Amino acid sequence: MCAIAGIFHCETPKPVDPRRVERMCDALAHRGPDGAGVWTAPGVGLGHRRLSIIDLAGSPQPMHSADGRAVIVFNGEIYNFRELRAELQALGAQFRTDGDTEVILAAYQQWGTDCLARLQGMFAFAVYDLARRELFLARDRLGVKPLFMAPLSDGSIAFASELKGLLAHPLLRREADPLAVEDYLAWGYVPDHRSFLKSVQKLPAGHFRVLKQGAQPTASVQWWDVSFADRRKGSTMDLSAELLYHLRSGVASRMVADVPLGAFLSGGVDSSSVVALMTEASGEQVQTCSIGFDVEALDETAYAQQIAQLFGTQHHSRMVDPDDFAAIDRIAGIFDEPFADASALPMLRVCELAREHVTVALSGDGADEAFAGYRRQIFHAREEQARSILPAALRQPVFGALGQAWPKADWAPRPLRAKSTLLAMAGSGEEGYARGLSVVPPELRQALYSDAFLKTRGDYRAEQPLVQLMRDAPARSGLDRAQYADLKFWLPGDILTKVDRTSMAVSLEAREPLLDHRLIEFAAQLPHRQRIRGRQGKWLMKHTMQRYLPDNILYRQKQGFVTPLAQWLRGPLAGQARAIGRSAALARTGWFNSKRLSSLADEHISGRSDHSRLLWQLLMLDRSVERLEITG
Repeated sequence: MCAIAGIFHCETPKPVDPRRVERMCDALAHRGPDGAGVWTAPGVGLGHRRLSIIDLAGSPQPMHSADGRAVIVFNGEIYNFRELRAELQALGAQFRTDGDTEVILAAYQQWGTDCLARLQGMFAFAVYDLARRELFLARDRLGVKPLFMAPLSDGSIAFASELKGLLAHPLLRREADPLAVEDYLAWGYVPDHRSFLKSVQKLPAGHFRVLKQGAQPTASVQWWDVSFADRRKGSTMDLSAELLYHLRSGVASRMVADVPLGAFLSGGVDSSSVVALMTEASGEQVQTCSIGFDVEALDETAYAQQIAQLFGTQHHSRMVDPDDFAAIDRIAGIFDEPFADASALPMLRVCELAREHVTVALSGDGADEAFAGYRRQIFHAREEQARSILPAALRQPVFGALGQAWPKADWAPRPLRAKSTLLAMAGSGEEGYARGLSVVPPELRQALYSDAFLKTRGDYRAEQPLVQLMRDAPARSGLDRAQYADLKFWLPGDILTKVDRTSMAVSLEAREPLLDHRLIEFAAQLPHRQRIRGRQGKWLMKHTMQRYLPDNILYRQKQGFVTPLAQWLRGPLAGQARAIGRSAALARTGWFNSKRLSSLADEHISGRSDHSRLLWQLLMLDRSVERLEITG
C-alpha cells in the first residue's frame, strides 16, 4: 500500500519543480514509510511513497516500463497479478521485478485503458505515456483506494491520494464549497461527487481519466458498474455453493503478502466469516484484533473472543473509553474533510492494535451493501410493498400530515419513533430511502442554517443526487435501488473512506475480501428471497456460513461498529458539546444560526432530545474548518 501524487500540465508542458511533488508526497508519508521517489519530465511530475507488501526489495516507484515509454505511480494491490504476468509474458512482455506494479504497466501497454477490466484488486494509479504525452488516471471498481484532483492557477492539474497531498501545493485554493456543507450535514461525510474545497474533485469509483498535453482536460469515464437488472436462477443449494466459492476466492486472493497478515474481528457475521475462511486457507495460526467499549450494551468483545477460540486465532483486544476523544483533533487531521462517522475512532484504535502485530489486515466490509444486511434496506423493502398497494394520491396527504404532526420522540421505544417512517412513506421510494439514510433531515438543516447560507444554497438539497442515482440505477426493484445506492454512494463515501484513512494513518494495509467484484456482481443478481426472508437480511450468506459459524453469531441482532456518543456527550464530552455554539471557526463562516447551535447542546445534555450525531457532526466540522483555515 502506498501514496501517489503528481502534477500535469495539459496545455503547455511547463517544467515541474520536483520539490513541489516531493512536498506533496511528504504530506502522505504515513501511507508509505518504507520508500519515496519523484520523477519529472517536461510538463509532468510523479511522486510516490511506499509501504512494502509484495516484492519487498524490488518494485521501486515511480517505475518505468521495460521499453522506457511509460512511467507509473500506483497505490493498491492487484490480486491476480501473477496470472496476468503469465498472460503478458506469453504475449512477449518482459519483466524485471516480481511485483504487481510492473504488471499494470505491461497491461496498459498491451491493452490501453481496457486493461482495467483485467485487474482484480484495489487501486488508484497514474501512468504517463511518454510517446502519447498522456496521463492515464484510474480508480478501482468500488472505490477502495482514493484519488483527489485539482486544477491550479498555473494551468496544471495536481492529484494525490489524500487531500493533504494537494494542500501541500501552494497554489491550491482553500475556498469551501457551500453545497458540500449541505451534503456533509445530511450524510455526515462529503460524498464522492463533491469535495469540501470548491477547487478539488474526486475521481469517482470505477472511473478513469485521460489527460493529454496540448489539449483541454477531458471528463472522467466510467469503466465499471454493478447491475441489479438480472436475476440468477438456481436452487438454494446451488446458489449457496457458488457463493461459498466466491467467498473463498475473495479471502484467499487477499492473503497473498510478503509481510505478516491478520484480520479485524468484531464478532459479527462478516468479520467472523472472513476469519473462518482465512483459517481454512492458512497453514498458520491467524492473528485477529478487536476493540471493545466501556459501555456494556455496546461491547461485542465476548463474541469476538468466542470466534477467536472457535478457530484458534492468536487474538488481541483493547478497550476504548471516553478519554480517547482527546484524539478528536487527530481524527480531523486524518480525514482532512469533515467526517462524522463516530466509528472512525474505534476503527483507528483497532488499526493501531493490528499494526503492532501485522502489516496487512483483512476486514469484513461490503457484505451488508451486497447482500442486504442493513436494517434500513429491510425496512425499505417493506415500505415499497406498502407503496405498491397505496396510491401516491392517498399516501402523500395522509402520511405527510401524520409525519409532520408526530413528535420526534428520541426517548421512546423504537416502535413509537414513527416520524421518519411516516414522512418517508409520503414520498417516493427513492425520496424515502434518502430520508432514512440521512443523518440530519432537511427540516432540521433548514433550521440550523443562517439566512445568508440559505440564499447561497438555493434550491439544492443533499438528497437530490442520491434520489437521481437510485432512479437511474440498473435495477428491477426498490430493494435493488437501495443496495445500488449503498454500493455507489454510501460505501465509497463513508465506509471505505473510514477504513482507508484510519488504516493508512498507522501504515497498515486493509483489504476487503467481501468486496471482490465477482462476489458483488453475483450478489446483485440474487433473487429477493435469497437476500431477505422475513426480518432476516443477508439470508443466503448466513445460510451458507452455517457450516462454519454458530447461530448466536449468525442470527443475533446486528450491532455494527457503534460508539456510545449519546452517553459521552452528556458526560465527559458535555463541555465539548456546549462549546459548539461559541465556536469561533464556525462563526467566521457565517453558515449557521449560532443561537440554534447553542440550544442543541442544552437539549441533548438535559435528555430532552438525542442530538448526539448532529453534535458530533458539528464538532468535526468545527475542527476541519479550523485546520483548513476556512473563512466561509
